[in-house]
Amino acid sequence: MPRKARRKSGTGIYHVILRGINKQTIFEDDEDKRKFLENLKKYKKVSGFKLYSYCLMDNHVHLLVKESEETVSEALKRISSSYVYWYNMKYERIGHLFQERFKSENVETRKYFLTVLRYIHQNPLKAGLAKDVWGSEWTSVHEYVGKAGLVDIDMGLRLFSPDRKTAIKMFIDFMEELNNDQCMDLYVRARMSDRQVREYLLTLGVTSNSVLQRMDREDRDDVLVRLKELNGVS
Repeated sequence: MPRKARRKSGTGIYHVILRGINKQTIFEDDEDKRKFLENLKKYKKVSGFKLYSYCLMDNHVHLLVKESEETVSEALKRISSSYVYWYNMKYERIGHLFQERFKSENVETRKYFLTVLRYIHQNPLKAGLAKDVWGSEWTSVHEYVGKAGLVDIDMGLRLFSPDRKTAIKMFIDFMEELNNDQCMDLYVRARMSDRQVREYLLTLGVTSNSVLQRMDREDRDDVLVRLKELNGVS
């Protein structure tokens, strides 16, 4: 059965999630995350899209983007293909890394734009990986209150106030506000973070997800059984 075509956003703005295939880790360490952001910056110029926010989780990525010269699908194909080539070279692996069809939702109102903006920035907090919205290094929230480099912050801040100082203060209050925002997501909350799981795997001699994939089935199954015995591992 053919796939259902994505409905075009009237504003050209989309909330996008890129997910690791079979929910696998796509960032083994900080170097991987920095490389992904480098690719995001490079192809932002090539494809001409606007980037309003991002969040890098261990096995998926949230983006709030506005397509321009290229469709969002074409831009994401450039970004993901380049990253996968680099990732496979680094970890001596072959094959797909990202789920074939990315998830997206249209963002067509001012209210929902701000909701998604906050939702993406609060993702690590709601996943139990940060103490507050400022506690993760891998979201774009810091660019809105500091020096913007990768993210297009002007539109988001103007939605709060035409005065920049007032807008930043209102942005901070909004980002810190407790809420029950409901947006498209893939993350299932667990008491143990992916980083803690990786640290446990290191004690078993498993240095990366790719090493685990290359293990003999019997050895791999033994590692997975041990993981399942831990509390808080989904």
